[in-house]
Amino acid sequence: MKLYQLITEIKALEDVSTFSKHEQLVQGIINALDQKILVRGDALPSVNRMIREIGFAGETIAKAYKELVSRGILESKHRKGYFVATEDTEQHLRVCLLLYAFDTFQETFYQSFRNKLGENIQLDLFFHHNNFSVFENTINNVKGKYGMYVIAPIDLPESIPLVAQFPMNKLLIVDRQLNLNEEHSYIVQEFKQSSYNAFVELADRIKEFDEFVFFFKQKSAEPNDIMDSFQRFIKDYNVNGTVKSKYELGSIAPNKVYFTIHNLELWEILKDSKIKGLKPGKDLGILSHNDDNIKEIIFDGITTFSIDFAQMGEMAAEFVLCRKPIQHIMKNQLIRRNSL
Repeated sequence: MKLYQLITEIKALEDVSTFSKHEQLVQGIINALDQKILVRGDALPSVNRMIREIGFAGETIAKAYKELVSRGILESKHRKGYFVATEDTEQHLRVCLLLYAFDTFQETFYQSFRNKLGENIQLDLFFHHNNFSVFENTINNVKGKYGMYVIAPIDLPESIPLVAQFPMNKLLIVDRQLNLNEEHSYIVQEFKQSSYNAFVELADRIKEFDEFVFFFKQKSAEPNDIMDSFQRFIKDYNVNGTVKSKYELGSIAPNKVYFTIHNLELWEILKDSKIKGLKPGKDLGILSHNDDNIKEIIFDGITTFSIDFAQMGEMAAEFVLCRKPIQHIMKNQLIRRNSL
């Protein structure tokens, strides 16, 4: 019964002179959804079945189905066919956003990205937490269900074939670079040289203290390029530098500069500074990576080096909306405040 009603809706558009066959099929399915002939979860007829029922070319039918998938109205299930994903026929695009985690700076990216996209685009947000199994499962689950994919990848060789499954015109890599083919679009951070430049700019200030302590976790989401830059800097500038895997609660001491990438670690350092009566920028130095509004305010300001995550979000949304290829590298910039 549903098939008969669907075919009736499609054929009712045959006399609309402005519609191509592809547009006729797309609009016919939309009309069937608006009239509740089709509802969420319903299977669409196979391409071969539609060829027999309405006589359109297989390429025309497949093109119409794929357009409705890109808009998030249909979804494609491997070896099962096409299904109704939503009854909201007003949305123009369905976007998958896969990030590391919802830290404050990534929230800045997300809000900027979401606001720039506008209201008629469905945005689904996922996190992989730098866990490759989660990353792989998420990629396999979202494949074929979205019109555009914006992915912050795990920088491992195993990630490349996973991400390479997506059509290049529907894929944007953000945050960390991944060595795909030359055609892929990306908006990513540059860590090595810009981190080194930040340290050099702070060299005179760092040398006023006895030790430069960097908290860095091996085999984590933290960029190895920042570690390389730190090692290069303390050697080039003869700085007493130390790398520790994590901050130990209560271990704060005067006359040291503490540098951390993790916000939770930063909050622990600041809390211990307050408890021991040590003033950042005077009794000790504090440096953080990835800026946000809180770091501008707390303790009279925390010195950071960072990219503009709001700008990255806007640029990513522009790619989704316009589909113009982009290959852009954002350099971290030093933001000097009172903590160092």
